[in-house]
Amino acid sequence: MFSTYQCFANLAKVCLTSFAKWEVHGGNAVPPRGRLIVVANHLSYADPGLLAASIPRHIKFVAKQELFSNPITGPFLRSWGAHPATRDNSDMRALRWLISKLEEENVVGIFPEGTRSPKGMRTGAKGLAYLALKTQATILPVGIIGSENIKGALRVVFPFCRVTVNIGQPFSLPLIDGRVRDDVLQSLTDMIMARVASLLPEDYRGVYSLKTGETQTR
Repeated sequence: MFSTYQCFANLAKVCLTSFAKWEVHGGNAVPPRGRLIVVANHLSYADPGLLAASIPRHIKFVAKQELFSNPITGPFLRSWGAHPATRDNSDMRALRWLISKLEEENVVGIFPEGTRSPKGMRTGAKGLAYLALKTQATILPVGIIGSENIKGALRVVFPFCRVTVNIGQPFSLPLIDGRVRDDVLQSLTDMIMARVASLLPEDYRGVYSLKTGETQTR
């Protein structure tokens, strides 16, 4: 029996295949089992569905808590297995939930920018590095291109645009003993985000643009 998540992922595949120029590159890099953090840039409300269609594992997401009070989106998100979180990425309950899901060898999806950034990547929240260090989960960087053109409920069903999902090589952070300083957490997060940026065209990279000289992708 299919879950709500599986039904939605299959529907998204049908819509993307039928009504968009949808391409997924690097799908063979997705680890078939084990705890995994999928890290992606965030362009559109359609991004979770796009990841669900593109990555062949059940991804657990957090979503902004306002959506859970909506009589339409709330029940859907709960049936999908999502968890509410505050917009500023400082919700400790949501972080504990993500940790618990990873400890159960699940896949979680993270948009570290905390909000949609269709005009270029924003700085990722340092909680990403904390989560990766705490769980020692494998990290899978994903670059999404074109989903900023999917706007509104109707466009989610009928995208009519080119959408590309570039999946990078999985990697892990080194084990660090003791308390990790905030600046180190931010540096590690920036390194992860640079891996995502390396999967995107230059004009999508924002603060992680190589032109700024702030980050390196290798």
